[in-house]
Amino acid sequence: MAKGNGKGALRLYTSYNFVDKDPVIDKMRTLVKREGLKYSDIQKLSGVTTSTMHNWFEGKTKRPQYATVMAVVHALGYRAHFLRKGDK
Repeated sequence: MAKGNGKGALRLYTSYNFVDKDPVIDKMRTLVKREGLKYSDIQKLSGVTTSTMHNWFEGKTKRPQYATVMAVVHALGYRAHFLRKGDK
């Protein structure tokens, strides 16, 4: 639900401030290692460049774009879905 911020603008989502990096980067690293593929193999499958993945995992990128993350997730054979808190 949208909430006002008292300054005449709507805030449509909660913004997160990650100190070091978005936790999805660690989840992505785990999937990539689990599959045992080289970045170049993942690039062929997903269209996401090897430099993008390097930037995720070596710390240059702090907040990767959702669409890019999902391209790699799907290329590795996984899917993502949203769960309500408390649901399994």
